[in-house]
Amino acid sequence: MWKEKDIEKSYDDGDVIIRQGDQGREMFIIQKGAVEVATAVDGRKIILAALTRGDFFGEMSLLEKVPRSATVRAKGATTLLVLNTGSFLLKIRRDPTFAFDILKKMSQRVRKLNERVVSDIIM
Repeated sequence: MWKEKDIEKSYDDGDVIIRQGDQGREMFIIQKGAVEVATAVDGRKIILAALTRGDFFGEMSLLEKVPRSATVRAKGATTLLVLNTGSFLLKIRRDPTFAFDILKKMSQRVRKLNERVVSDIIM
């Protein structure tokens, strides 16, 4: 699915991949390993997600051109495919199912978030 010219980066356990508040124009797809996505609220660390092979992150900054909303750290040895705006659009043109897969995963994330919000309100 990925071509040789795609950029892969490797990280060691605990390495910061992206930092909350930083500017960024790339998204990442986990090829090997795992990451922890966390945000800081009033000085407290809140873990938002644990992602593994095939999952992606960083898409909000790529799509909306806003600062990073969370910090992402490698959990163990991790290899990521790095997509900038141009390579993201090229992948969509070459393989429209790639866009569908991204949208499907984003929809799942919104659904889970909605469930958490409703659960928090009820409790």
